[in-house]
Amino acid sequence: MRTVLLTGFEPFAGESVNPSWEAVRRLADWECRGHRVVVHRIPCVFGAALTALERTVALADPVAVLGVGQAQSRADVSVERVAINLDDARIPDNAGRQPIDEPVVPGGPDAYFASLPVKAIVAAVQAAGLPASVSQTAGTFVCNHLFYGACHLRARHRPTMRVGFIHVPLSPEQAARHPGSPSMSVDSVAAALRIAVDTVLATRTDSRIAGGRLD
Repeated sequence: MRTVLLTGFEPFAGESVNPSWEAVRRLADWECRGHRVVVHRIPCVFGAALTALERTVALADPVAVLGVGQAQSRADVSVERVAINLDDARIPDNAGRQPIDEPVVPGGPDAYFASLPVKAIVAAVQAAGLPASVSQTAGTFVCNHLFYGACHLRARHRPTMRVGFIHVPLSPEQAARHPGSPSMSVDSVAAALRIAVDTVLATRTDSRIAGGRLD
């Protein structure tokens, strides 16, 4: 049975949980359209995140990789469109590293576009009654680092493997400690991820619908 790889991150920035991993692990061994979901927790550490990804991809041989990460400012399931070749950390990672204005991959392309059907995923999640949107930036922390690294791995070694990334809001228990921050239940995030996986497997050509921004 072919596989789809979902990754979530370990907690960081003093948090005790990370909703990306809490949601992702609920899909472990779930079967969808003849594929099995494989999950892996990624360290929130520059460099080590890519090592973990490459090792897991080699073992799982997935048809698609969907990374998931936490973003405190996001109010919905944010499906990322672009990964950029830039590490610029506002805070240290879990190993104390804080790269500033460094490339993810020296000499690599400036950016990669997601190879998953970004807009179709957003539309399907919205149709299920869950908030979702297209995001034009995955930031410059370890989430973007992983997203870019996965895209680069595809470009160099696995051209048929599709790659994407989703940011999710804080869980309610986290938002309670950060007044004013939006939140979403882990159950809702997991439901959205199931829809995303199903959409990826069912869709080869993305939907042609508006998903841009004016700001």
